[in-house]
Amino acid sequence: MERLTAFDASLLYAESSSVPMHVCSIAELDTSTTPGGYSFDGIRSHLASRMRALPELRAKLANSQLNLDHPVWVEDTELDVAHHLHQIALPAPGGRRELSEVCGRIASIPLDRNKPLWEMWVIEGVAGADPHDGPIALMIKVHHAAVDGVSAGNLISQLCDLQPDAPPPDAVDGPGVARPLEIAAGGLVRFLTRPLELTRAVPSTVSTVVSTVSRALTGRAMAAPFTAPATVFNAEITGDRTLALAQLELEEVKRVKNRYGVKVNDVVMALCAGALRGYLEGRGELPDKPLVAVVPASVRGVSDRPGRNQLSGMFCNLKTDISDPVERLQAIAESSSRAKEHSTALAPTLLADVTQAIPPAVLGAAFELMSHTPLKHAPIHNVVISNVAGPTAKLYAMGAEMKALYPLGPIFHGSGLNITVMSLSGKLNVGIITCRQLVDDLWDLADLFQGELRELVDRSR
Repeated sequence: MERLTAFDASLLYAESSSVPMHVCSIAELDTSTTPGGYSFDGIRSHLASRMRALPELRAKLANSQLNLDHPVWVEDTELDVAHHLHQIALPAPGGRRELSEVCGRIASIPLDRNKPLWEMWVIEGVAGADPHDGPIALMIKVHHAAVDGVSAGNLISQLCDLQPDAPPPDAVDGPGVARPLEIAAGGLVRFLTRPLELTRAVPSTVSTVVSTVSRALTGRAMAAPFTAPATVFNAEITGDRTLALAQLELEEVKRVKNRYGVKVNDVVMALCAGALRGYLEGRGELPDKPLVAVVPASVRGVSDRPGRNQLSGMFCNLKTDISDPVERLQAIAESSSRAKEHSTALAPTLLADVTQAIPPAVLGAAFELMSHTPLKHAPIHNVVISNVAGPTAKLYAMGAEMKALYPLGPIFHGSGLNITVMSLSGKLNVGIITCRQLVDDLWDLADLFQGELRELVDRSR
């Protein structure tokens, strides 16, 4: 068995009907490359042949009433792919709005905790085409407790191949099985050693506070939480989701990066900032104060702590009070550099150590309360923006060439907008998700990304 870390488990405790805690991706697939042609039965058989190499998709949650620690992952010895793989068709005309409507509904439904925490939906009728000779979409849902952004990308890579007719990959061992008594015994050991976890957390927490105060006094700190202005996205949410997608040329993003001596991530942040500025300005709701984003960051390779989620993060000023896009990009690059330096100076294991030191009952109660209770104070931040580097090679999923891969992250009470970006084969794919009760149509926001990039490219000539 594999016991969940406190951080991983907190993503279970934070879940409610209003706050489902899965991450999603929507892939656009060209079925013309599928050996033998497309069929849903063929996709199901292909996926089943890959399951031996996907331990994350074979694991389910297990617990014991006597367990004093967090739940565990165990192998689902009765896994049936048919319970996780579904087929659906878009209503006519099968355009982008029909696709986002169907995917928004799928994203609204929490995963069944009695089974491995994932689903796949084969979506036919894209662009009104016959799936046997036209495009289809594949939507994947996996619980955040099982994967973070990096491991989700690795999972996609394992699901896909570099050739349409590649053989199944080698088998990978799963977490194994466990009886309730074993789960309880391991939990007791963890309970007795929790004071040792506290000795890890206290010094790093004190060091972080001292360092942050020092940086704030000298102007070297990242943007501060609770300084963000209120927007339409910073309110109580329901479980109803709506989404929109955008695709950009990565080469154009790199041209802007090279022209102004910034990083790709700075350009991505500037595109998000420009699109949000234009969207809110068009609604007559642009705040005078700049928006603040939370940017998750992976600590894989830096942290030595266990866990499927290896994350840190930083607060970034989006400089939406600056009207000129080039000046905004340069200001964001400077602010992001300062935020990254501040984030790097913090202990990479801080989040893992602090959560691990908190007793499971207290941690669970706190996160459950947060998931059911809307925040009544000023927004902590306005938006979550995540940029994940995807594969550079052409990928094939179930034999079909992957033309796009749009990632979608979770949203929360008081933080109802998530923009996640992933590169794939020379494209930059942007997934945007919010609560339908806050904004019922995100395409006006998604359509601004191309214009923002075009203006920066034109200015860089």
